[in-house]
Amino acid sequence: MGEVRCQGYSVILDAGASAPRMSQIPYYIAGIFGLSFLVVVHESGHYLVARAFGMRVLRFSIGLGPAIVRYTPKGSPTTFQICAIPLLAYVQIAGMNPAEEIDRDDPELFPNKSVFARIMTIAAGSLANYASASVLFFGLALVGLPEAGPPVSPMLVEDVAADSAAKEAGILAGDIVREANGETVHDVRDVQRITKTRGARATVFVVERQGHRRSLTMTPKLDSTGAPRIGVVSAVTVNYVSKPLGEALKLAVIYPFVFSAAQAVGIYDMIRRLSGEGLISPKGMTEEAAKAAKRGPSSFVLLLIHLSIAIGFSNLLPIPALDGGRLAFLGYEVITRRRPNEKFEAIVHLVGLVFLLSVVVAVMISGH
Repeated sequence: MGEVRCQGYSVILDAGASAPRMSQIPYYIAGIFGLSFLVVVHESGHYLVARAFGMRVLRFSIGLGPAIVRYTPKGSPTTFQICAIPLLAYVQIAGMNPAEEIDRDDPELFPNKSVFARIMTIAAGSLANYASASVLFFGLALVGLPEAGPPVSPMLVEDVAADSAAKEAGILAGDIVREANGETVHDVRDVQRITKTRGARATVFVVERQGHRRSLTMTPKLDSTGAPRIGVVSAVTVNYVSKPLGEALKLAVIYPFVFSAAQAVGIYDMIRRLSGEGLISPKGMTEEAAKAAKRGPSSFVLLLIHLSIAIGFSNLLPIPALDGGRLAFLGYEVITRRRPNEKFEAIVHLVGLVFLLSVVVAVMISGH
């Protein structure tokens, strides 16, 4: 990914970048369509499995807002449409809306299908994301996985985290760090060594910007582990390593689950610390996708793999309004052999939706 992690050195994906320059717009467009692709994959999973079980799908929409292209195949109940805003997607399955009148004699309605069919339809979105991540990872492993090599020398700042010591001191992306605490800096390892004992202590850094050197004073902040962090992303060399066919296939199967396990640990840590650090808004995800596109196709594809797994995993969490929340109610039905109260379930999902939207708004306001 072109980033390095080491003790005393902060690597934060979203640094609260400002509005993109004209030269960056193609990368932002690539980011938007990359994220849209992952959401379409998710909804395609729901659609294909619903149709396989004979459910009536009324609408498959790519994007939000007014439809600019609409097509209904002959003999199909589904209207496919592309909307003006190329973000998100959704599939409307007949009978899933709590406000709908349910005809218990209609075999094509979602509620009238077996519990197995309903579970598979709901889980299919996340399974599609995992499958797409495996396919992309397999191809990338054959072509060449990007692996971080030694840090670039001299130390080039690629990004600066919001609310960090570096941000407060005035360090900008593109700066070259030349000195820290009076010592010459060759690469990020020197900064790690020097700042290791400078936590909460004012330290003078000399940076080069557009050929001119300037001194900036910053105080490395202590993170939750007590390690000093200045909050920058430094450039590293990137090596591309191709894997043999068998190893690529093995990695493609294992990697999504390894990454999901890391996500679970991260979520547990956020809950334990009652911290929202690590959450990222749709705007932040688009910016990260744009940065990855700028670094090159391999970095862009690897980020899409990570985001596809993240979408699949997060949707399986037992949170109302998400697929995992619906699966929890279906699990109740399997265990008790009776359906939960439909009105109660609808209220729970509505409350969950309001909560999730509130979280998204809060994260966007915080600049992530």
